[in-house]
Amino acid sequence: MKATRGISRRDFVVTTLAVGGGLALGFSFPKNDAERAALAVRLSGRPWESLAGKSDVEVGPWLMIAPDDTVTIRVGQSEMGQGVITSCAKMVAEELECDWSKVRAEYVSVNRHFRENKVYKRLVTTSSSSVRLGRPYLQQAGASARERLMAAAAQTWSVPRSELTVKDGVITHKLTGRTLRYGQVAEKAAAIKLPAEPKIKTPDQYTLLKKPTKLLDTPLKVDGSATYGIDVRVPGMLYAAVKASPVFKGKVKSYNADVAKNRPGVHSVVEFSGEEIETGVAVVADSYWHARTALDAMPIDWDEGTHGNDSSEEFFKSSRATLDEPGAKVVTRKGDPEAVLKNASQVVEAIYEVPYLDHTVMEPFNVPLEKIYFHNCFLGGGFGRRGNQDDVRQAVAIAKQLGGRPVKVIWSREETTRHGYYRPMRVSRFRAALGPDGMPAAWTTRVVGMDENYPGDEQVLRGLHKLPYFVPNQLFDYHLRKTHVPTGPWTSVGRSQNEFFLETFVDELAHAAGQDPYHYRRALLEANAEFPFAKAWIRVLGAVAEKSGWGQKLPAGTGMGIAIGDSRRLSRTEITICAVVATLSVSKKGEVRVERLDVAMDTGPFLVNPLAAERQVEMQVAMGLAAVLRQEITIEKGRVVQANFDTYPLLRATEIPDIKVHFVRATDDPIAGIGEEAIGWVAPAVCNAIFAAMGKRIRSLPLKRHDLSWHS
Repeated sequence: MKATRGISRRDFVVTTLAVGGGLALGFSFPKNDAERAALAVRLSGRPWESLAGKSDVEVGPWLMIAPDDTVTIRVGQSEMGQGVITSCAKMVAEELECDWSKVRAEYVSVNRHFRENKVYKRLVTTSSSSVRLGRPYLQQAGASARERLMAAAAQTWSVPRSELTVKDGVITHKLTGRTLRYGQVAEKAAAIKLPAEPKIKTPDQYTLLKKPTKLLDTPLKVDGSATYGIDVRVPGMLYAAVKASPVFKGKVKSYNADVAKNRPGVHSVVEFSGEEIETGVAVVADSYWHARTALDAMPIDWDEGTHGNDSSEEFFKSSRATLDEPGAKVVTRKGDPEAVLKNASQVVEAIYEVPYLDHTVMEPFNVPLEKIYFHNCFLGGGFGRRGNQDDVRQAVAIAKQLGGRPVKVIWSREETTRHGYYRPMRVSRFRAALGPDGMPAAWTTRVVGMDENYPGDEQVLRGLHKLPYFVPNQLFDYHLRKTHVPTGPWTSVGRSQNEFFLETFVDELAHAAGQDPYHYRRALLEANAEFPFAKAWIRVLGAVAEKSGWGQKLPAGTGMGIAIGDSRRLSRTEITICAVVATLSVSKKGEVRVERLDVAMDTGPFLVNPLAAERQVEMQVAMGLAAVLRQEITIEKGRVVQANFDTYPLLRATEIPDIKVHFVRATDDPIAGIGEEAIGWVAPAVCNAIFAAMGKRIRSLPLKRHDLSWHS
């Protein structure tokens, strides 16, 4: 048998295209100079490396300008598929007034950031914040550089700044028609200090922003040249395969290192442990395959500690029991809901449950150690998982035992799945008393959250802490239970659980009242004078109803479901309103086919890149739908049952619905973000559509646990 040689992602793409079949990518050749310029290299496959040449001039820490007017813009946020490199570069370029076809991008230097008093402001990429928090200072960086370039031109010609205009990096003296290019005055501009920083543009003045823009990183990912952490190689590098205790908080009891050490390529066997590190064993070798196969062959006995008999079912059982206890903390109390419920003639009650969920990052966890320098690579998805840094701590603990040799620590898919920081499981009970008109006269909400590692209680409350619908008597209280299962932010953080509860319950009330779910929501919003975003919600809700064809007659077994919400939270004022309509069919065998998802989203006064925003929404639909249909993380005997994509499946290509994204300007302030603002309403829209299709109410997820078969 011949040894199998490694193949790079680039070689895979090229080979696959050559042999045909299985992968279809569209390629076209440039027809003119403009198209050739657009296809020029705009971003290095190793984005920490600069494409700038020695003659490029730095006009402020955020950008460099070449003699040929090429502008290199530095980006301080991580690209993980959300289009942030393009968006950040656009925000600088909007003010710089340069030629976008000549813009390149690169990552900022982390070392410089800390050497120069955090010159790049913030290097965190989380919580849909790159545009929301980065736009003011990135626009300012572009505006500042523009004005220094204009000042340099004014000095060159000895004319007032007011007589100059600029477009696409060409400065024009209005009175004489003389021109200078940015590349001609960059060196002089770099030495100029402005007496005051210029004002940045307002949304009504934008020219580049708002326009759909192709992502700068797409060509690199198509041809396989984009470097992810797992692609990095450094001289003398070793590879480590790891196995942490299968029971959280467990410890290593014993293992036979000789079994691994006698296998080809193995360098050493080491244990790892420490603060916020799950205890385990690593095999270090000259290749990941040698390390992984040796680790799999090595017997390890574990001390399971006190959690070896824990199970998800026990967690759910105890949480259900806790629902009968008054909430440990009260969020909202308005009127006397208990008295109204006690005397009501019609009461609707429902208990909802959602399981732990994994992030399913496509690129398994991996960390290369290179002294003190941080080389930021492309990331194969994040979804809230990569910020926990347990993989980094583990890699450092292993590397410290290798005498200075660099080591790349790679988690297997099984290790990645079984040692996540999961979206917390959650249980809730909703009760409402309906008046003679079908409107809720009283409403109580009780939530039991199991959020181990997320600071504070905010994520347990999100989406429920301020009821958007008019109810005169309200009570919302909750319990927060601590468990040993690691939990953390999952795309949408606390909302995906709570919005499923809330929007499914509103649908139940509409049905109990004999009213259309869309019109019922509108009526409750119109009646709520205390909710400041009611009118904006109604605009978005109306848009999704209109675009989806809400109210049309559908065949038997087919239904439409609707849900709406925003991203409001206790600690921020920004929101993004989103409404979803799911159209689906349920076969008599109980097979669910989501045929179409209409998503209406508020843009506020602008979107930095509508194309990237649309793709973000599509990603969230795919992620949210997979979670609705079949994903869950379950604990049995203290262990995570799921391991790979066979037990934690993604959405298949054939299951992707027709996704229609409709942007609506419903508010006047910039929105909270776009990266996690749609996913929370996929589940309730789908489950409400199932009820419309076959009359079965879904109160727990995933759908694979329900028998949805029906007879005509």
